[in-house]
Amino acid sequence: MMIERGVEVDHSTLYRWIQRYAPELEKKLHWYKRSRSYSWRVDETYIRVKGKWKYLYRAIDKDGDTHDFYLSATRNTKAAKRFLSKALKRNKRYVPVSISSDKAPTYGEAIRELKAEGKIPNELLHRQIKSLNNRLEGDHGKLKRLIKSTLGFQTMKTAYATIKGFEVMRMFRKGQFRLWMLGETGPIAEARFINRLFGVYA
Repeated sequence: MMIERGVEVDHSTLYRWIQRYAPELEKKLHWYKRSRSYSWRVDETYIRVKGKWKYLYRAIDKDGDTHDFYLSATRNTKAAKRFLSKALKRNKRYVPVSISSDKAPTYGEAIRELKAEGKIPNELLHRQIKSLNNRLEGDHGKLKRLIKSTLGFQTMKTAYATIKGFEVMRMFRKGQFRLWMLGETGPIAEARFINRLFGVYA
């Protein structure tokens, strides 16, 4: 993107920018993110960190919009519950009426525990139908192609920060942020929008 605009930037500089600003950008943009559906698809995919497989939990809705994500060193009920708790907390205005997952038992156990704790309504429907998650599987693939282009992750912290940057930029591409509130659209509008979030005015 920088080369297209005639600016040469060393990859190590970009790396430092991502580590510093991607987590903050993801946090600042949350209020502007649209939520159109109460039907979630959840699943996890594999990410290699320092030569070992880690697990990226992700939730999108039936329209393909990203709701939340969480990087974990483990793949079990505790990790699934932590991910769902985070996603529900950040999307409390739009509590899902249904959550679809594969047939792995971890999500069912996590959802039962969250219902028992009163964090999600008892009437929430958990559907374990693999075909419903086809869209999420395809979304995983697009994200992993971006991750593959990196030089590799050495720590969970740097991996998570970089993934936050990828996820945020993909949300822009999906049109998830309410830029219409500013009366602008397109890449230039996105850049101006981010500048305003950080108090940078040209």
